[in-house]
Amino acid sequence: MAQFVVGERDFALDGRPLRLLSGALHYFRVHEAQWDHRLAMLRAMGLNCVETYVPWNLHEPRPGEFKDPEQLGRFLDAVQAAGLWAIVRPGPYICAEWENGGLPEWLTGPLGRRVRTWDAVYLRAVDAWFERLLPQVVARQCTAVSGPGGPGGGPVIMVQAENEYGSYGSDARYLAWIVERLRERGIRVPLCTSDGPEDHMLSGGSIPGVLATANFGSGAREAFATLRRHQADGPLMCMEFWCGWFAHWGQAQAPRAPEDAAAALREILECGASVNIYMAHGGTSFGGRAGANRAGELQDEALRATVTSYDYGAPVDERGRPTEKFWRFREVLAEWAEGPLPEVPEPPLVLSAPVRAVVGEWAPAGEVMAALGGAEVEGGGPATFEELGVDRGVVRYRVEVPGPRGRYPLRVRGLRDRAVVWVDGVRTAVVDTEDAVIGEVAGPASVELWVESLGRVNYGPRLAESKGIVGGLLHERQFLHGVRSRGLRLDAMEDAEAVAKVAFRAAGAEGAAGLYRGTLTLAGRPGDADLALPGWTRGFVWINGFCLGRYWAVGPQRTLYVPGPVLREGDNELLVWELEGAPALVGEGAGAPGLYPCAAVR
Repeated sequence: MAQFVVGERDFALDGRPLRLLSGALHYFRVHEAQWDHRLAMLRAMGLNCVETYVPWNLHEPRPGEFKDPEQLGRFLDAVQAAGLWAIVRPGPYICAEWENGGLPEWLTGPLGRRVRTWDAVYLRAVDAWFERLLPQVVARQCTAVSGPGGPGGGPVIMVQAENEYGSYGSDARYLAWIVERLRERGIRVPLCTSDGPEDHMLSGGSIPGVLATANFGSGAREAFATLRRHQADGPLMCMEFWCGWFAHWGQAQAPRAPEDAAAALREILECGASVNIYMAHGGTSFGGRAGANRAGELQDEALRATVTSYDYGAPVDERGRPTEKFWRFREVLAEWAEGPLPEVPEPPLVLSAPVRAVVGEWAPAGEVMAALGGAEVEGGGPATFEELGVDRGVVRYRVEVPGPRGRYPLRVRGLRDRAVVWVDGVRTAVVDTEDAVIGEVAGPASVELWVESLGRVNYGPRLAESKGIVGGLLHERQFLHGVRSRGLRLDAMEDAEAVAKVAFRAAGAEGAAGLYRGTLTLAGRPGDADLALPGWTRGFVWINGFCLGRYWAVGPQRTLYVPGPVLREGDNELLVWELEGAPALVGEGAGAPGLYPCAAVR
């Protein structure tokens, strides 16, 4: 049992000043079998603490249906075993470049802008989630007399209330309620908030009596001066020191120079502040759960979908290896560490030799929808993803253009996010703007649109917006009614019994959209690998039922990371859900997917 307190100028542990040298590592972005290695890497870099978010939508995919919230407890036990303290940020909103900022789509769909406010329906859902989740934290607080690991409590020394609320709202009653519920549910360690170092953000996101911290990537002295205007006393802390950044599909990402990031870290520490390096190890947004942003200064313009890799330019790269930034940070942190730093762990094992997949089976998209999709509903207009109960995946819309009539523009209003359009069985267009003109169509005609969500917005005023077609389909100025909507969730591909019902056939020479099945045969030991998909366009990949995430030929991400524990010696099942068109799978220049030993550290 330990006593961790927020003093007038410092944190204190059992009466002694403690500077938190923390690093962000999201347990849900790292394969559980690799937690120990990644935590050891953080210790070796010179950290004494780890911070993690908790994604509500991962652990409650449907109302009242909980999926392993105990995973957080197991991670915190691993943190304690690694000799680190822990900061837990349970949200309920987390941002994190994660789908919907961690909020469940079954809640944001009906509530929209009412989330993150003093709304009775929203608060009831949050309270039920906290009731299920927080025992994992309460039992592992440092103040506990005993914890799952035995007497002496656990590693949790601080818990954050909400997240960057000052960038979103101004409902002080809601923030006070979050604090009240955390306390009533048994949180006894200090609470904190975190916001950008701007007056309106700090005034909107701070809570009286709760430590305020700041998030920034540089300019520590100016940032802390702003923080002091809002909080005269208490330890200074940068809760998110952005040492790198994330990437969007179709946009190149310029990495942050290691020496620049190290200098900014040193400035934070020279201010006498504590720090949480975001990210210390970024990991991967497995399961197609990467979020999205909106372009523009106020995050209210075109959609920018985030790539699967959450490498972030972190000191420990996506594959768990030290980068040049790691060594620069280690040099800085060693000056503030208590005692010598541990040895750097050996890198993870990598695949011993390249392996090319044999992809011999395929099922057309329509038959996959028939086998794995939800019920088709018909209405005056299109149903949204949320109305169909689809969190991640696709929705197929079918509608008839009456006739006879001449050729007029066919338009889709409120498209979120990308549609492959078929007219009378012929692929006609791929569109991705909110108000898109598909082309001129004469009636009668049968129209089919396969719409994919590229990730729900995780930050800014467009948080909680619905996916699918939210406006309607128009022929000239006339709305088309009688729209039939049917959804297919990504997690349907993880149900082996359901996938067994799909009628696969021999894959043809010309690759079409649909579900491909193949085998990756490993002759030697498994290890970390990169999966390449040459010539494939856009879709999702599973190996042995584990969803690696989205691939997309537009880049900048060219391969998908495959954690070694996902693979096994011998045959490994490969599923590829291609949404637009696959390459030829045989002959010269064939595009069979392949596993390769992980590329060298950048």
